[in-house]
Amino acid sequence: MAALRYLTAGESHGKALIGILEGIPSGLGISPRDIDNDLVRRQAGYGRGGRMKIEADRAEILSGVRWGQTIGSPIALLIENRDYRNWVKGMSFHAEDYGSIPAITQPRPGHADLSGSLKYRHQDIRNVLERSSARETAMRVALGAIAKKFLQVFHISIGSYVLQIGGVRMREADGPAAVSREKRQGAKGFGSSSRLEEGSNLKAFQSLFRKAEKSPVRCPDVEASRRMVQLIDEVTKSGNSVGGVFEVFVTGCPPGLGSYIQWDKRLDGRFSHALMSIQAIKGVEVGLGFWMSARFGSEVMDEIFFSRRTGYYRKTNNAGGIEGGMTDGMPILLRAAMKPIPTLRRPLKSVDTVTKNPVQAVYERSDICAVPAAGVIGEAMVALTLADAFLEKFGGDSMEEVQRNYESYMHSVKRS
Repeated sequence: MAALRYLTAGESHGKALIGILEGIPSGLGISPRDIDNDLVRRQAGYGRGGRMKIEADRAEILSGVRWGQTIGSPIALLIENRDYRNWVKGMSFHAEDYGSIPAITQPRPGHADLSGSLKYRHQDIRNVLERSSARETAMRVALGAIAKKFLQVFHISIGSYVLQIGGVRMREADGPAAVSREKRQGAKGFGSSSRLEEGSNLKAFQSLFRKAEKSPVRCPDVEASRRMVQLIDEVTKSGNSVGGVFEVFVTGCPPGLGSYIQWDKRLDGRFSHALMSIQAIKGVEVGLGFWMSARFGSEVMDEIFFSRRTGYYRKTNNAGGIEGGMTDGMPILLRAAMKPIPTLRRPLKSVDTVTKNPVQAVYERSDICAVPAAGVIGEAMVALTLADAFLEKFGGDSMEEVQRNYESYMHSVKRS
């Protein structure tokens, strides 16, 4: 990241998670409530594990904010791990507590367990799974909430909803953001997307988001939501897990963020990197994504129109708001596929790393389905990436300076 930098630290059952975010200008209004709202959303979702009943994630602001406003210095956050009280000896930093809990030597297929223990020469796999755990994403959500707050000043909104869990997929949404029947009927996998009618984008996405927030699985389709819950119940009884697909959308984004000048400045690549960094994400699409590979160019390119009143516009958004590595002014559409959680109550075959004998993989308390939570994490990663690109383009040390740079650019765009 060029304008923003962030780091997280902490283990799943350690004392706390720590995050540092550098690059937010001074003068941004922020409060713990702005952060805690998304932390609550991350903890929700049908199919979450028992850990969510223990934790009540809240962010404590340690630095970078004074009297409700950022002051330009690095923002440090802390999220307490309440479950640490059950792991005081097991996660102690005192040498004399060594061996207070048994070592884990049965790596779980699909996790970082085996590769991590080989790479870092750990005899106890707990040293790997504590940090590789998705518990770390709680801090990413907290830092992403600050990035969201920054983007909201410029009327940029970010949200998400679940498209699919297992083999259950939402039907066409109602209203102007509906997936076109033509595309839905011909689509396979999770490559179909929204074909948006001109002028309806913001209201359509707000409607989808509101419906999703009322669903236990964050799916705006009521019937699909019911079937997803039913599927998760069936999977739970069988001792298995299930994955799915979520979509992140961004509205209100100006054209020209990102760049085609160098490979690492292309915004679609940066978004893909950010989403793929989330635990268990195995695929990312931008716009119509893979669906476009089976169509002709004349079918998928978003034609350009001009209005004296509103300027340049498109009637379709198959590109998902990004062309040539840059935002084009249309809503950004990003989808991510999440594999099933690899920790299973009915463990898979593995090998003991000490004896080398066949064993069953260790079971560590886990979720059955984390797709609804992954969508909230996806929002955070998209927000951090977009805020970085925004500050690259309009950067300043204070919000006043960034606002001035942004307004000057938008004025020039409207005159073009």
